Amino acid sequence: MATVVLVGTLDTKEQEYRWLRDRLVEAGCEVTVVDVGTFSDGAGLADVGSRTVAEAAGTELGTLREARDRGAAMEAMAAGAARIVRESYDRGALHAVLAVGGSSGSAVAARALRALPIGVPKLLVSTMASGDVGPYVGEADVTLMYSVVDISGLNSISRAVLGNAAAAVAGMALRYERARAGEAAQETNRLIGATMFGVTTPAVDEAREHLTALGYEVVVFHATGSGGRAMEALAESGLLAGVLDLTTTELADDLVGGVLSAGPHRLEAAGRRGIPQVVSVGALDMVNFGPRDSVPDRFNDRLLYVHNPTVTLMRTTRTEMATLGARIAEKLAAATGPVEVFLPIEGVSAIDVAGGPFEDAEADAACFQALAKGLAGSEVAVHEIDAAINDPGFGRSAAQALHELIIGTNSVPTTSGG
Repeated sequence: MATVVLVGTLDTKEQEYRWLRDRLVEAGCEVTVVDVGTFSDGAGLADVGSRTVAEAAGTELGTLREARDRGAAMEAMAAGAARIVRESYDRGALHAVLAVGGSSGSAVAARALRALPIGVPKLLVSTMASGDVGPYVGEADVTLMYSVVDISGLNSISRAVLGNAAAAVAGMALRYERARAGEAAQETNRLIGATMFGVTTPAVDEAREHLTALGYEVVVFHATGSGGRAMEALAESGLLAGVLDLTTTELADDLVGGVLSAGPHRLEAAGRRGIPQVVSVGALDMVNFGPRDSVPDRFNDRLLYVHNPTVTLMRTTRTEMATLGARIAEKLAAATGPVEVFLPIEGVSAIDVAGGPFEDAEADAACFQALAKGLAGSEVAVHEIDAAINDPGFGRSAAQALHELIIGTNSVPTTSGG
């Protein structure tokens, strides 16, 4: 039977959660109630009490109560709930999560929801759902429903909203239970995550077409910070058969201070999970900013290129490129799965080619040399391709290499073309 986990503060929302549990049982679901209220006693409703949640975070409920530090208590309960929810999923005792709350309850519950893999149903009914929802959603596939009225007792409006939420999550849980038990595993083991930017599109398109012809499903992420984080989350979820990371430009924004950083942990999840990867240095020649007048004054002496009225690109320097090469090498050397690197010697983006505005062979070479040096002695193969990244053959060769890593062979092409 599909199991829905309810995560909530029973010290303030007991009535609402009791009503939700009853609706879910009526819909044919089993229900597990996790109490994250610091001053709760479980209200005779909790299957996992707040004391257990606190212990899962490495602390004691009494300590949190005595400290009377609301922020610290919320942080601890959020961490404990996330651990409990993830463990429930890992042992097959969770098919969906539902939570309701105001700003504090939503913050605690959202962390638990984000701990689950992409594809697991996650529904949050919140008073905050009509504002900036980034802190609650992150890069996860959290479904938000605006509560309309405050979560404070039951009335005709809240019953309508919460009733819809219960019906929705019950339907999602029942579907997910069937999928997890059957056909979903066969569908996801051919899934490839790829990264693309406008200036690497031809290479990624060629790679995607080749992988599709080989029977894979390719999901392309726009390397705009959120895109890179989303792919990292998908890799962490274990849903990918392989990663074709041709566009690692977000690392440049993280290093230099551009607006499209994916954070310091970009290019780590696949390696940590042992997922086969083929990696390149697409668009490392650029750091991204908004309109020209948004570029910080400290970069006034740098080479800038107005890509369009809302995007200004800044060329990375030789020193920055060397640092990026070293950082990529460090991340890839730590990978637990097979990795290969493809370096486009003639240019890393559409504008870093002979005669292009960002042409700088010395800067590119500094990146290539630092990367190769950092991977020397490792099991990561580095292929220097005498082509620009968007030249015909580069994307296909990288795609073929990923395919062969996935199927476990060693006959990987080392030149561009066919």
